[in-house]
Amino acid sequence: MACRISELVIDARDPDRLAAFWCEVLGYVELERIDGDIEIGPPETGFGGLQPTIVFNLSSAARSGQLPLHIDVSPTDRDQDAELDRLLAAGARPADVGQTGDEPWHVLADPEGNEFCLLRKRLPAS
Repeated sequence: MACRISELVIDARDPDRLAAFWCEVLGYVELERIDGDIEIGPPETGFGGLQPTIVFNLSSAARSGQLPLHIDVSPTDRDQDAELDRLLAAGARPADVGQTGDEPWHVLADPEGNEFCLLRKRLPAS
């Protein structure tokens, strides 16, 4: 028997803003709101499906330095350049974590500065 990731929990100063951003990025929907926290996940699946849900945990704690964990995303219905344009329009911004510029991925930050990478490989949508 093994475990699998069911939820990712991310501290957020503005859970509404991050939930909206990540719903746009991942095609997720809002599943639940409890005491200022917001859970998002795949439409029609929600918690317990094959993809983990994400909980934005309301927190006023200040973040310092690069996160020890980050999310990688891959385009499903367009090439990497078109997906980069879409993510930037949704509110992502380029982030510098010491990359050389020769990497086949883009390092970005969400509206609260959490780094994530846009990979080149296209994955099936389902």
